[in-house]
Amino acid sequence: MSEDNVYDLVVIGGGPAGYAGAIRAGQLGQKVACVEMDRPGGTCLNWGCIPTKALLKSAELYETMRHADVFGFKCEGITVDFAKVMLRSRGVADQMSKGISFLFKKNKVEHIIGKGMVNVPGLVEITSGESKGRLLQAKSILLATGCRAKVLPGLKPDGERVLTSFEALQLKKMPASIIILGAGAIGVEFAYFLNAFGCKVTLVEMMPRILPVEDDDVSAGLERAFKKQGIEMRLGVKADNIRVESTGVKLDLVAGDNSRTTVAAESLLLAVGVAANTDGLLSPKVKLNMDRGFITVDGQYQTNVKGIYGAGDVIGPPWLAHVATYEAVQAVNGIFGHGKPHRVERFPGCTYCQPQVASIGLTERACKEKGLAYQIGKFPFTASGKAVAVNHPEGFVKVIVESKTGEILGAHILGSDATELIAEFGLAMELEATWEEIHATIHAHPTLSEAIGEAVAASHQEAIHI
Repeated sequence: MSEDNVYDLVVIGGGPAGYAGAIRAGQLGQKVACVEMDRPGGTCLNWGCIPTKALLKSAELYETMRHADVFGFKCEGITVDFAKVMLRSRGVADQMSKGISFLFKKNKVEHIIGKGMVNVPGLVEITSGESKGRLLQAKSILLATGCRAKVLPGLKPDGERVLTSFEALQLKKMPASIIILGAGAIGVEFAYFLNAFGCKVTLVEMMPRILPVEDDDVSAGLERAFKKQGIEMRLGVKADNIRVESTGVKLDLVAGDNSRTTVAAESLLLAVGVAANTDGLLSPKVKLNMDRGFITVDGQYQTNVKGIYGAGDVIGPPWLAHVATYEAVQAVNGIFGHGKPHRVERFPGCTYCQPQVASIGLTERACKEKGLAYQIGKFPFTASGKAVAVNHPEGFVKVIVESKTGEILGAHILGSDATELIAEFGLAMELEATWEEIHATIHAHPTLSEAIGEAVAASHQEAIHI
């Protein structure tokens, strides 16, 4: 085989795990190729995290303008060019993807456009794209192909009546009404965005709460906020008998007592989870251990086949871009002997609706299930001068403190900029800081971050402003 096709590492997938792993290998002086079917950045950068945040910012700005009288401004006749809103989100994704291409060049990562398949251990075949038929020999292979949105049996996304997040990010015209199946982060974010621009949204969730993985207080607080915003929520029900018609979609909602209610809308958005992208990834000669369709790895991110590693969404939950990046960097560090790799233990979870949601560590519900001794500190943003001044008084900071050690077991924030504020708790937990040490840290006034100091102080009845 030509020396041009021999690599220290071949990464299959160019998303947050794939491009990060490839760049890290390049930083370590290794010869590396990243095989990606589309532009670098993967689903997150091109069809997920980044473009959706651009859309959510547009919705937030529109909401601010609609209520500008609170700040002393009179805004009349505000109209929305929905197509332009969507176009801006695509422009943001384009810009960021070009940034990844630059980083590939900077770190001497070869970007191969195409689909990669592990033919045998140590050999990757390009099965489609401009390099189809090319064979890459690799000392190590990192599988980072991510996930795709799940679809329900018999339902095919068509970009008009039935959508996943992929089709929703390509809408040219906003539907007048939509049913969103699934109230996890994706469903909740699209519910906020579309509702803000006037779409009639019905959010359906089979669990009794929206954002069911979050702390109960956070879910309840967001439900109250969404109700004020006019979002209809149907919780604790299952969707059945979905009918796609020429003018819209109808389905039955089945409650626990088997009672049925029919709901209808112009479009249906499926936000019911994800499935691993493993189709065509492995030849029949390569047998990897799987768990519910996701690749199984050990503490070093290695599969059961020596020399083949996995990182990111394709190895299972949590399906988060920042977790994927962490895993890939850890895997590559381990492959090339740059320290002992670590598996993910704690991570921030973020949802970018308004009010925002961010959390890390255990929920109060989990603490009770584990029988832990803990104390709660809670500080409402209505008592924060900064939150009131910027007209974002909704929400709170909630912290769970271990009773004996004073360390942080979990932190949960509902409110403006919650996704930025959660980082302080992440660092505190990484350093095993106690509530007293956080309380003793001076937080600038007036800032939203003061709520963090007040919340930990409240866990021991020492908060000043409540």
